[in-house]
Amino acid sequence: MSINVIGAGLAGCEAAYQIAKRGIDVKLYDMKPQKKSPAHKSDLFAELVCSNSFKADRVSSAAGLLKAEMRLFDSLLLKAADKARVPAGGALAVDRDLFSGYVTDALKNNEKVTFVSEEITEIPDGEIAIIATGPLTSDSFAESIYSRFGSALSFYDAAAPIVTLDSIDMDHAFFESRYGKGDGTDYLNCPMNKAEYDVFYDALVNAERAPVHEFDVRDPKVYEGCMPIEVMAQRGYDTIRFGPMKPVGLTDPRTGHRPWAVLQLRKENSSGTMFNLVGFQTNLKFPEQKRVFGLIPALKNVEFIRFGVMHRNTFLNSPKILNSDFSTKENNKIFFAGQITGVEGYMESASSGIIAGINAARRYYGKDSLSLPDTTMTGCLSSYVSDATVVNFQPMGANFGILPELINRPRNKQERGQAYADRALLDLKKYLESVI
Repeated sequence: MSINVIGAGLAGCEAAYQIAKRGIDVKLYDMKPQKKSPAHKSDLFAELVCSNSFKADRVSSAAGLLKAEMRLFDSLLLKAADKARVPAGGALAVDRDLFSGYVTDALKNNEKVTFVSEEITEIPDGEIAIIATGPLTSDSFAESIYSRFGSALSFYDAAAPIVTLDSIDMDHAFFESRYGKGDGTDYLNCPMNKAEYDVFYDALVNAERAPVHEFDVRDPKVYEGCMPIEVMAQRGYDTIRFGPMKPVGLTDPRTGHRPWAVLQLRKENSSGTMFNLVGFQTNLKFPEQKRVFGLIPALKNVEFIRFGVMHRNTFLNSPKILNSDFSTKENNKIFFAGQITGVEGYMESASSGIIAGINAARRYYGKDSLSLPDTTMTGCLSSYVSDATVVNFQPMGANFGILPELINRPRNKQERGQAYADRALLDLKKYLESVI
């Protein structure tokens, strides 16, 4: 008897790995390479369809704490990230092809894992299964989920363009990380003065957008964390200047002063030949992206490897459907994992796969599910998606706001983050020693 994992994205791969390492056979299903969603391009597992960054790496940050907790669970994806790391200041960013290749090889070479290239359209019954089809679940399977649970939701997500380094005008760009963090080559900055920004801003807010097909979306929303740059800009002239284009901590070597606005580019691959436009998720039509972004002096003649795209993300109204172990209330042999559960972010998705995989394995062996300490980021995210008191459920990423307050709360933000991390990791280590 095996456990079925449906979806070879971030959560599904973590789940399959956790199950296999506990001696249980896994059937890992994915419709790739036979069929892909509009946002997927690669045949590899754990494809990163948006950014190549996993956010901050320092443990005193919420994102860093989550990754530290995942390492205690022997995260497969963080092993891959360490192998595929590219410079990104204080963030953990990866060469996406190397990252996905490592995960794919690790699972395809695991004797406990059998990969099946097949689109699943019905929720399996009578056996243990983890559904980790992600925010881009196929229409047919999404309909099956909706028919079964009656409360699937949707929002729209957007990805940023990727350009080639050799097409960037370096007379109008410079390498520097904000406040001197990193080795100084992590980010490529494209500065603008006020006149240049004014022209760019006017073009951006008036540019033509690609149509968004709403016929297959039940409750369309734009998630704040991946809001298209043109939508953000319409909130006000200074919105993006205080957001993704903020110039603080940077000095333009041409002028010796801080620019009026800055677009930052981050390495997309380990060789540094491709860069993505940080914070520039967009739904502009492709010719408009070339025209509008080309108004930034350093990008006047830039070559686009990939234009930005916007796509539908599907997630469950999880508080009505899931238990804190990611099993469903109606059938505890069926688990969900990943962004479809309403956790938001790459590592949040992967961490839910870890927990769902471990709990599925424990269900297989007749053991109780894990009951993670509420002082941990992993435990709080699990509790959030299963909290029946949540009325207007929306995706949630790692943040210190969901953790219980500290007894002796430091006033300094950095010290406060470290205190949260110290408490969480101590409690998680003690808990794991008691149950594993």
